[in-house]
Amino acid sequence: MLTVRYIQTPIGEMFAATSEQGICVFDFRYRRMMDHIMKRVQTALGSEVQEGNHQHLQTLTTQISEYFLGTRQSFDVPLHLIGTPFQIKVWQGLREIPYAETRSYKRQSLVLGDEKAIRAVARANGENGLAIIIPCHRVIGENGSLVGYGGGLHRKQWLLEHERKHSGKTQQRRLFEDLDT
Repeated sequence: MLTVRYIQTPIGEMFAATSEQGICVFDFRYRRMMDHIMKRVQTALGSEVQEGNHQHLQTLTTQISEYFLGTRQSFDVPLHLIGTPFQIKVWQGLREIPYAETRSYKRQSLVLGDEKAIRAVARANGENGLAIIIPCHRVIGENGSLVGYGGGLHRKQWLLEHERKHSGKTQQRRLFEDLDT
């Protein structure tokens, strides 16, 4: 059985689903790919869906609240990654991008061991159904532009600014700019 809940956040309502093993979906409720992601999860698990409470959902709610307060930079809620071996490898790689930092799709492909897999990495990022927890919002274009985010580029920008604000990197950058003048 998949237990589901909607969670309000500063950037919109999110949908969460958990199995007994861990959180398998946490994404924007009205994301275009949500039906596709849920179908993939339900098919893989052969599970029905019910709204309700679950310990993993309670942990997620607490941790995501802490993230939005700026007091949490990483998540340790149990996860249940459901995808191909390649997708899971990409998603695990995303979790290694430090808080408030970004990587290009090309750099992420290199980290995963195949520079030519840029499009496959981008596609796997798009299939990620664990927004914020698996931080695909930290992947940007090679030229530094904000590209491709299932929750919308306005949310991607908000998340990156939020992380910079709470990491101290904005203040550090400003300090170095002052020293250069």
